Amino acid sequence: MLLKYFLRPVVRHGIRGAHYSSSSTAAVAADKQFPLEGVRILDLTRIVAGPYCTMVLGDLGAEVYKIERPFEGDESRKWGPPFMRNSKDSVYFMAANRNKKSVCVNLKTGREVIYELAKKCDVLVENYVPGKLDALGLGYGTLKTIAPSLVYCSITGFGSEGPYKSKPGYDVIAASMGGLLHITGSENGPPAKVGIAITDIATGLYAHGAILAALLQRHRTGRGQKIDVNLFSTQVACLINVASNYLNAGKEAKRWGTAHESIVPYEAFETQTGFITLGCGSDAQFVALCRLLGVEELAQDVRFRNNRTRVTHRKELIGILSEILKQKSSSEWMDIFADASFPVGPINSMKEVFEDRHVQAIGLVKTLPHPTAEQVKLVGPPVVYGEARNEITSIPPQLGQHTDEVLRTLLGYGDAEMERLRVAKIVQ
Repeated sequence: MLLKYFLRPVVRHGIRGAHYSSSSTAAVAADKQFPLEGVRILDLTRIVAGPYCTMVLGDLGAEVYKIERPFEGDESRKWGPPFMRNSKDSVYFMAANRNKKSVCVNLKTGREVIYELAKKCDVLVENYVPGKLDALGLGYGTLKTIAPSLVYCSITGFGSEGPYKSKPGYDVIAASMGGLLHITGSENGPPAKVGIAITDIATGLYAHGAILAALLQRHRTGRGQKIDVNLFSTQVACLINVASNYLNAGKEAKRWGTAHESIVPYEAFETQTGFITLGCGSDAQFVALCRLLGVEELAQDVRFRNNRTRVTHRKELIGILSEILKQKSSSEWMDIFADASFPVGPINSMKEVFEDRHVQAIGLVKTLPHPTAEQVKLVGPPVVYGEARNEITSIPPQLGQHTDEVLRTLLGYGDAEMERLRVAKIVQ
């Protein structure tokens, strides 16, 4: 019923075309509409955090207009190799830009076009250094007078306040300064970067949630607002128990590799063919592990009888388990642990991830036609709604693919106006 509550009243405040066809739950299940159908997003983001945020909104049915620099585009289009076959677009760009329309507008000379688009949109998302868009006349102070119902979300490295506000921020810098690299890596080794831009992703997800909350608040007030989301604050917030340990117990953090500071066993173990990861979050799970390993007496050892004593005698226990687990292959152990009550899984390569029978059974990877590469494979949304759609409807756009379509249909520009903008190199 939240969908009905959210969309119907908000139409009066700027969400165009949104509707709810029936008050019947059964009817909604049959229709399976997109939750954000009719919501328009003016997307001025590049790289990862911002595009990931707007992609998630696009998966939920929002109409996303990706504003790109004419003839240049989002920097991540060039982040290769690898590149898409017969294309200048990188494979990297494909990962965070589906369900969008590419509209090329020069922000320095085309701000009037952006003003007109802002009047037609519900949300603007940008990820420029604070002050950059203000200098171009595109900051929130200007746009709120042009489009008072606009939700304006700024994604930055360090926020709009504080001594670091003007610093550019990338994922690894926020991860470094925000403590993630301090706690990531082998116990006695150097700091290690997480294999993906996890701080960017977390920031994009925080931003997506904040935008939905702001739209819901607009239901009550009729007004838009500015939202500030930044990589550094996101990373610090994501320290969860590690931050709490320091703030409340004065305990400095350290690197643990794959191990867990407070739970034993809970880490990766080498096998004959690779590694598996297992964890025992309760004493009952540890008893089950010992039974399947054929060392039931281990669970009765006074050193390992409960989690507190297992943490105290971590090295002895991990040494015993490591020797046992090296005796069989990963696949053999996974057969033995098939019905285990404790969490366990192999450390998979990318090949193994995408050949995994569960990944294939749930259809997580989607294959769509591509204009130059014949096809593109994309990992679909991980969230499934019982009464709504959340899916890929279009592949990442080619640069400027939708400039004409959007400016003509949404703003009503005719041939003469489009020609003027092109000659002036305001649009592509």
